[in-house]
Amino acid sequence: MFAVLLTGHGGFERLEWREDVPVPSPAAGEVLIRVGAAGVNNTDINTRAAWYSRAVTEGTTPSAAAEGFGADAAADTGWTGTAFTFPRIQGADACGRIVAVGAGVETSRLGERVLVEPVFRPPGSEDPGEATYFGSECDGAFAEFARVPARHAHRIHCDLTDAELASFPCAYSAAENMLTRAAVRAGERVLITGASGGVGSAAVQLARRRGATVTAIADPAKKGALEALGAARVLARDALAAAIGPESVDAVIDVVGGHAFPSLLEALVRGGRYAVAGAIAGPIVDLDLRTLYLKDLRLLGCTVLDRPVFGNLVGYIERGEIRPLIAAIHPLRDIVAAQREFLEKRHVGKIVLVPPAPT
Repeated sequence: MFAVLLTGHGGFERLEWREDVPVPSPAAGEVLIRVGAAGVNNTDINTRAAWYSRAVTEGTTPSAAAEGFGADAAADTGWTGTAFTFPRIQGADACGRIVAVGAGVETSRLGERVLVEPVFRPPGSEDPGEATYFGSECDGAFAEFARVPARHAHRIHCDLTDAELASFPCAYSAAENMLTRAAVRAGERVLITGASGGVGSAAVQLARRRGATVTAIADPAKKGALEALGAARVLARDALAAAIGPESVDAVIDVVGGHAFPSLLEALVRGGRYAVAGAIAGPIVDLDLRTLYLKDLRLLGCTVLDRPVFGNLVGYIERGEIRPLIAAIHPLRDIVAAQREFLEKRHVGKIVLVPPAPT
């Protein structure tokens, strides 16, 4: 089959288009999916560049993400903090159809259109340490076929295209997971950073779906697009401290981190909740513990999805309660061009890759 192989940590030269990769065979409890489309995510670039290493303290700047963070950042570079193994087929987002099933999976599932839940957990496990990440600890969606646990291939019925559906799994589940952990409800005020990106724009829609009032942090040039998604206010990041005011939001949904972190905590009401699933502006932040404990704040790290999150997300899609936001579509073999565009951060929403049509 054709696939994009990540051959090591580094720059774009580590992404190799191949047409001789063996088609995986589904094991017991698994299904084989012909990939219809796959999304581009920060995690693909972060993994290639070795940004997850504790040796890296800066944000994902375009130059560093394009070239990689060097040999010193090669020991603990996966999501789990362990050494990454190569070659690897990346891609956390997948929409496609089931074309083969392993032992124990009903053959009636053949032909189903599915979305892949990107965080795999053993049946009955509540231990985040047992999670496996699609396209990270196992091969993902940047290929003609992908093998996944049957329970993580969610059947979906709707009129959206494969490219539109592929924009949902990683970004929208991350956003919904943060909103779920932070228990955001109707009538609350929510501050969302990085609001024009995949996760941020998803969070704007999903917070509005819950009846929250959204303040979005993004480039002012993207104000119209974010208001169309449901943001009540759009603020420039550098103007956050002056514009938002202390103790003015109930929850913060953050994927940015960096130097603005103290302002985010100052903006929270007493008893407020801060949920984080990214740090594109930098993973090292200043924390005044007095702000944390005197305001009775809750800080919530969010990676492994809570059990109901992905099933709920599929329901929102099928009922038309949220919509896809596609910034661009590229052929899969043009993944480097797609990642370059992603790193420019001029887009709103998701960039999607489409594999060649089946022969």
